[in-house]
Amino acid sequence: MESNKRSFTADFKKYWPLLQNLASKDFKIKYRRSVLGIAWSILNPLLTMLVLTAVFGFMFGIRDYPGVSDFAVFYIVGAAMWNFFAEATSGSMTSVLASASLIKKVYIPKYIFPLEKCLFSLINFAFSLIAVAIVMALRFGRFDMGWTVVLIPLPVLYCLMFAVGISMFLSAVSVFFRDIIHLYSVILTLWMYLTTLIYPLSMIEKQFDPDSPLRFVVYIIKYNPMSVYVNFFRDIVMNNTVPSLEQNLICIGYGVVALAIGIFTFKKLEKKFILYI
Repeated sequence: MESNKRSFTADFKKYWPLLQNLASKDFKIKYRRSVLGIAWSILNPLLTMLVLTAVFGFMFGIRDYPGVSDFAVFYIVGAAMWNFFAEATSGSMTSVLASASLIKKVYIPKYIFPLEKCLFSLINFAFSLIAVAIVMALRFGRFDMGWTVVLIPLPVLYCLMFAVGISMFLSAVSVFFRDIIHLYSVILTLWMYLTTLIYPLSMIEKQFDPDSPLRFVVYIIKYNPMSVYVNFFRDIVMNNTVPSLEQNLICIGYGVVALAIGIFTFKKLEKKFILYI
């Protein structure tokens, strides 16, 4: 076990420059021939926020529910975390398949490819925080953030652990079952609607009273890992509150379980990748 840890650490240090180069390559490809370039990482969440604020904030009156005094801020803070996860896992899913020619030519630890996609998404997430700051400044007339802003790395780290675990699992399984590549977009859409991204939990609780046979939907949404991460992030950025020990432990638990499943699945299947890519 100790030798495996040393081997992984040595491998990671050796291939860290490659990881950086791959992330840099993805970054350049994404914004190639784009007039606005990196600015799209800021404009995209802002434009999406404007559309959803008009639809859900005003037409559906979600802003009238407790905890959603300002739908624009409510949405964009949650969307930053959700988009990070969605982009990381979607990109990672085909990362091994897309790197087939490189894998066949030279030895490279295959976990580098899904990990690089997660790193690239983390960079985009950092830019999306600029959009969050802009919206908060415009809506509140100032940067309404307390000292809890220094805790932002916590939910990001927790969500990164979870995203890497899911990414490792998806990138390994998709080599053998290509249908999952198409199916995941549907799963991701359903997952988004089961996440407290465009509505607060209080709205769902109001729809399903304690005696309703569909009350289980409330618990699915409440303990959905992404709902937990999104709400954790909102507590820090919007509410200037320190999440409880229980919230931290739940976040860590989801991340550790996802990592364990992802790494186990990846290590179990990676030796057969060469036969299917």
